[in-house]
Amino acid sequence: MLASIKPLIILEPYMEKPTKKKRNICCIGAGYVGGPTMTMIASKCSEIKITVVDINKNRIDSWNSADLTKLPIYEPGLAEILSKVRNKNLFFSNDVKGAISKADIIFLSVNTPTKIKGIGKGKASNLEYLENSVREIAKYSKGHTIIVEKSTVPVKTAETIELLLNSSCLDNVNNEKKTYSVISNPEFLAEGSAIKDLEKPDRVLIGGKDQNAVKEIKELYLSWVSSEKILTTNLWSSELSKLTANAFLAQRVSSINTISAICEKTGANIAEVSRAIGTDQRIGKNFLNAGPGFGGSCFKKDILSLVYLCIYYRLDEVAKYWENVIAINNWQQDRISRLIIGNLFGTIENKKIAILGFAFKADTNDTRESPAIKISKNLLQEGAKLSIYDPKVEEEKINFELNSCFDDVACSIDKSKWKKFDSIEDTLKGADAVVLLTEWEEFKYLPWSNLFKLLRKPAWIFDTRNILDPNDFCSEGINLWINGIGEYSN
Repeated sequence: MLASIKPLIILEPYMEKPTKKKRNICCIGAGYVGGPTMTMIASKCSEIKITVVDINKNRIDSWNSADLTKLPIYEPGLAEILSKVRNKNLFFSNDVKGAISKADIIFLSVNTPTKIKGIGKGKASNLEYLENSVREIAKYSKGHTIIVEKSTVPVKTAETIELLLNSSCLDNVNNEKKTYSVISNPEFLAEGSAIKDLEKPDRVLIGGKDQNAVKEIKELYLSWVSSEKILTTNLWSSELSKLTANAFLAQRVSSINTISAICEKTGANIAEVSRAIGTDQRIGKNFLNAGPGFGGSCFKKDILSLVYLCIYYRLDEVAKYWENVIAINNWQQDRISRLIIGNLFGTIENKKIAILGFAFKADTNDTRESPAIKISKNLLQEGAKLSIYDPKVEEEKINFELNSCFDDVACSIDKSKWKKFDSIEDTLKGADAVVLLTEWEEFKYLPWSNLFKLLRKPAWIFDTRNILDPNDFCSEGINLWINGIGEYSN
């Protein structure tokens, strides 16, 4: 008689199964974090109803637009996923009161910009929008509600939220029993790859005191994220981890940009140096590309928040250290501006300069803290006339950024001094110089042999992103500067 044969057992990575539970989620804030994050959760958790609310009617109308090219933000892959869940289990609305009153879980994804006046000006975060949202939650929520910090916030913000909620309960005229659990669940999204980051995150961080609430938020992510990638901490560790991650990444950008300047002086090639040090496993290859400096909504703001925290606790040396990361970023943008002016015979008065790219990075239409803003303002202040092209950034947004007041840079720009074009040919026509500021894929393969003819000779091309091939620039009268390599003159 044959011995019984045991079936072959294939061991797979352990993936904790979430407990299916009918939930109502409200997300306050329909911006770069709230919109994509809720779209992903809706696509992975079909049993959950999600409502994203915002007081900005135009923004909500854009999210509800039948034309998916009219979404308020551009993110590769977003429109395709949104089309499958919108108006099924994902809704966009201006009815803040209604969404809050029905929600079991509320994500706070509102903007927390750096203060531009008052105590902490230029460093502390402005929590006005967050406070207003919390007061709305206290007013309209029912029963027990889990409040999830998704916005990037200063350390100890959860304490402020708890205080506001507890204080508001004292004004509860209907004597309704309301309770809350505050959770920190910071986003670690890179614009341009947010959908990929959401679908396959390096980690999901959840911090909180109420372990039942922590478990409930964890169950959301277990629908598509393996349990070993979900980290749980206390509230303060979670809040500080977000600031620290962005500070470390920004530090790498500033560090490599200082080396790019040394490369130009010594004859070294920044691309070769970056590749050499990036192969060291202790360092790694990411965030080692020379450029015009970091931008976006988080890096600068989070470092300033960290600086303010250090000053508050009288850690002055630590504050100065992180302030220097931002100082190097500003220096890089000023260095590029001076280099452009210097190579155009020391003056750019009434000279036409073509700006290729206004978004802070490729694959996004976000212009917040974009290096293009400061460099453009520097050139305009020197009398230049700018022609600007970006495949995703609208003219209205460029106008807003060029006329914004921050860092004491002039904030009133004559509209006749710049123009947004819809084609690269029109942008370059008659230009004395071309400044490449965003690493859009299409800029890497431009037909320079034809575009040369449009420029006024002798012309300069300034590649701040180090993406062009010098072999494409052999025409007489064309001069090329590549960040971290130097000048190629003909």
